[in-house]
Amino acid sequence: MTTPEKKRALTRRALLGGGAGALAAVAAARWPGRSAQPAVRVTAAATAPTTSLHLAATDGWVSMPAGARANAPFWPDSLAPSPFDLYVFGFRDVTGMDDATVKAQRGHAQISGPLLGFDEGTDIRITLTNLGLSQRPDLVDGHTVHWHGFQNAIPLFDGVPELSISVPIGRDFTYFYRPHDAGTYMYHCHFEDVEHVQMGMTGLVFVRPAQNAHPVAGDPPGTKYAYNDGDGSTRYTREFGFMMTEIWSEAHYRDAHIQTTDWTDFAPSFWALNGRCYPDTLAPNGNPVSTAAGRLQYQPNSALITANEGDRVLLRMANLGYQNHTLTADGIDLTVVAKDAALLAGRDGSKHYLTGNSVELGPGESRDVLFTAPAPGTYLFYDRNYAYLDNGGGGGYGGQLTEIRVSPRGTLPPQTTPNA
Repeated sequence: MTTPEKKRALTRRALLGGGAGALAAVAAARWPGRSAQPAVRVTAAATAPTTSLHLAATDGWVSMPAGARANAPFWPDSLAPSPFDLYVFGFRDVTGMDDATVKAQRGHAQISGPLLGFDEGTDIRITLTNLGLSQRPDLVDGHTVHWHGFQNAIPLFDGVPELSISVPIGRDFTYFYRPHDAGTYMYHCHFEDVEHVQMGMTGLVFVRPAQNAHPVAGDPPGTKYAYNDGDGSTRYTREFGFMMTEIWSEAHYRDAHIQTTDWTDFAPSFWALNGRCYPDTLAPNGNPVSTAAGRLQYQPNSALITANEGDRVLLRMANLGYQNHTLTADGIDLTVVAKDAALLAGRDGSKHYLTGNSVELGPGESRDVLFTAPAPGTYLFYDRNYAYLDNGGGGGYGGQLTEIRVSPRGTLPPQTTPNA
């Protein structure tokens, strides 16, 4: 992780007095690493730990599963470079890269953004650089980072351009957050949000509870919890994040080919988990900055669930699509412990968890789900609306389908990163 350079002070008095001029100054921050003074400085409490990272926003190409039914001329896109076939927008993690390397990421967007995890109470600085669109240099769209569902009292950092600002092409802006509520959130671009979310500018944010540093009685140091539950009921061994979206190939084609889209005609072609459709959901995590070419290079987040028998597994699920989705695991009890980053508990601390074999999410919602890995074997985890289990309307399985692979006790080593 790198710390973004210091920013020029923006006081409340200056903001109220300067109006649009002050906001314009904020948006005029230069490329990272240059010596000129950027626009905003945020001073953290001396005792609070700080995490800094750098995201880049741009466009690029990804790949839907081989063998999916073609939908000419919309998919596969004739402009796509091999081995890709779908035009997208997206976020990339460019933390630690120098100025030239960051600029070189233009045209290499990642669909379903990096999984971001922070500790409760940490001061977070996220620098967003707008690299512009390689395929569509005629478009001058700004970009933002909006934490969906996050309680942020400062509109300037909320990422909604009507209330704050959007980052213009060739500029960057540093957001400041201090999360106080553990849970699973989402982030997305809020500039032309219907289009930009559909094009792939989405990601997951995990806020880890303070209880991790102070385990409940009887739990050893290092025990992980999803929430500050007070009784250890949200402890887990492994965690997996899922961003659920739909992909309308016609809209992606029209953006690439300088055409307009009537969003009231929305008719998805693919249904994705972390930007992947089955069987690509089963591939392991990838590296979007790897020099090795591959179909899934810019869809690096795996949707495969792996565990040892008896492991307590946390599923962090979010829906930034436009349709309702219900995911089912046959033969496994799924316990919903939180909805929209709120623990299902009463004011007296009583828990109101919901247990079944299905989890329903509406657009813009998140769920935290726990299950205990059953006997070794392979279990399906899928959208129970079978219309969402194909690729492009063709035959065979596809869409929002993945597997839960359970190994004998002690087989898999401890998990070091989510979705691993």
